[in-house]
Amino acid sequence: MAQLKNNNHHVAIMAGGIGSRFWPKSRIAKPKQFLDITQTGKSLLQITYERFAKFIPEENIYIVTSKDYVALVNEHLSQLPKDNILGEPARKNTAPCIAYISFKLQQKKPQAQLICAPADHLILQEEEFEKTCLHALQFTAKAENSFVTIGIKPTHPNTGFGYIQFVPQQNETIFKVKTFTEKPDLELAKNFVESGEFLWNGGIFIAYTHNLLSAFEKHLPDVYELFQKNETCFNTQLEANAIEKIYPQCPNLSFDYGIMEKVKDVFVLPASFDWNDLGTWNSLYEVNTKDEQQNVCLSQPIMTIDARNNIISAEKEKLVVIKGLENFIVIDTPDALMIYPKNEEQEIKTLTEELKAKKMTKYL
Repeated sequence: MAQLKNNNHHVAIMAGGIGSRFWPKSRIAKPKQFLDITQTGKSLLQITYERFAKFIPEENIYIVTSKDYVALVNEHLSQLPKDNILGEPARKNTAPCIAYISFKLQQKKPQAQLICAPADHLILQEEEFEKTCLHALQFTAKAENSFVTIGIKPTHPNTGFGYIQFVPQQNETIFKVKTFTEKPDLELAKNFVESGEFLWNGGIFIAYTHNLLSAFEKHLPDVYELFQKNETCFNTQLEANAIEKIYPQCPNLSFDYGIMEKVKDVFVLPASFDWNDLGTWNSLYEVNTKDEQQNVCLSQPIMTIDARNNIISAEKEKLVVIKGLENFIVIDTPDALMIYPKNEEQEIKTLTEELKAKKMTKYL
């Protein structure tokens, strides 16, 4: 028998990024959350929506995205009410995004609990994911002033993730957060993993909306005031115009840095599911089936000769022949070919910035 969904439970799926570390597949016009990265016939956004729809009322699922992608969201999630798609007029990171959905929801449902989650995670053990999220919601329901973030047990010292240090306690399942560290160097990441007191930051937050708004009022008062002055416009025909005025005045700031690192009652719940943030080509390599030479071939036909540990993708039916290459990313699209060392993949984002600086924006 299916579990009855709680009408106070809501989710905001954040889907406004451009996925620059997945270039040249991910482009500004159609970033990775709208691509079938996992080759299942569904986009990452569709997979994320369906994962939450199993335990969150579908009318309580919101997508926060760039206004440029509202039509794409409608195309990928045609069942979603149009009012549940929030179009941001500018990319200002996650703090304004979460302030927006919190103000909007608080006005509709003062007792709303909110899960904020990215659109691009790969989570295969969906029943365990549901249990973890419901556990976090139950915790915040009892401790209304608390924030819960979901932590992932590290499998290796990854410098592309944020880390959460927690206070170990016996017979507990949720732990008090001690520190947040964003993308440490390799040596520090090694120390974190070896200590056993750190988890990867999964970027998923759970709290009551009234608690979120109190935190904004205290720690980001300028952002709070911008939205608060226009709160009567939310959930009316005036909302879009109000947001157009608010966003240019908002700082470009992450919710982690602006809020989570400053509030007191922050707890971390270690995930009981396998997780991959699918933020880079290497992360996609890790979760895919390898051939005998440990290559991941995302298209066919591909012929490899003395080539190992590569991830390779080309256009349909294009033959790719690679010899003597090891630990590389090889991505071919109709207008761009990238051959890049896997261990330098964090530079791909910088590469897209360089293309912009050189006015080669048609490739972005």
